[in-house]
Amino acid sequence: MTKKIHVVPHKDGWATKREGNDRASKVFEKKSDAVDSGRKTAKEDKTDLVIHKKDGKIQDSDSYGPDPNPPKDKIH
Repeated sequence: MTKKIHVVPHKDGWATKREGNDRASKVFEKKSDAVDSGRKTAKEDKTDLVIHKKDGKIQDSDSYGPDPNPPKDKIH
């Protein structure tokens, strides 16, 4: 699986950042714009999106990749 995409606070607003990278991928003035961009990238890369609060704590996350633990009734 590709490394997760994080939406994190940044000195210039909000940023998207790939897990493990020191530098931001993109910087945005508004959090909603960073979330939209991060969600698009996560969907394209089939990975997880992790959204952080202003204090850095995780607010929410969404997975766009294959489910590693699908429900038993969904296994073929």
